[in-house]
Amino acid sequence: VHIVESGGGLVQPGGSLRVSCATSGFNLDDFHIGWFRQAPEKGREVVSCIRSRDGTIYTADSVKGRFSISADTAKNTVYLQMQDLKPEDTAVYYCAADSLVYRLCTLDPVWDYWGQGTQVTVSS
Repeated sequence: VHIVESGGGLVQPGGSLRVSCATSGFNLDDFHIGWFRQAPEKGREVVSCIRSRDGTIYTADSVKGRFSISADTAKNTVYLQMQDLKPEDTAVYYCAADSLVYRLCTLDPVWDYWGQGTQVTVSS
């Protein structure tokens, strides 16, 4: 199993960015995929999750209306589209996968597989 995030970078406040989570070694329909983030000197937090099998999506209140998650099962890739970015969105964004496909979108229990993360910096 491999998970590779990409698409991070520097963006101005109010800007947009799309980060990608490319997976291999499993089918998206058989896993629950989540996006998480960790800002400097802060704990990791849930951003959004998707269960491709039935299209169930969860999005944290802090990003609801600005971020949207989607999955391309043909490409085994999950995307996080981020709009109206704010300085407080600055963080390393991680993608994770769990074989317990009907699990909740929470940090615990620990997810099976994690990517290395991609840095998103929102600054003028």
